[in-house]
Amino acid sequence: MNALTVNFNSIIKLTDEQFFQLCQDNRNLRFERNANGELIIMPPTGGETGNRNAGLTA
Repeated sequence: MNALTVNFNSIIKLTDEQFFQLCQDNRNLRFERNANGELIIMPPTGGETGNRNAGLTA
């Protein structure tokens, strides 16, 4: 699954505080913002990634 990039800049420009609140209100989603202020919705990590991370931790 690929990340989804959404550009809301023509409607609203999120402040850092608003972005933080968006993340807090939607903890089941992974959000990022790029240098252009676009919102990037990252897919959840799958089992393969979790297994790889567990191997690194061990």
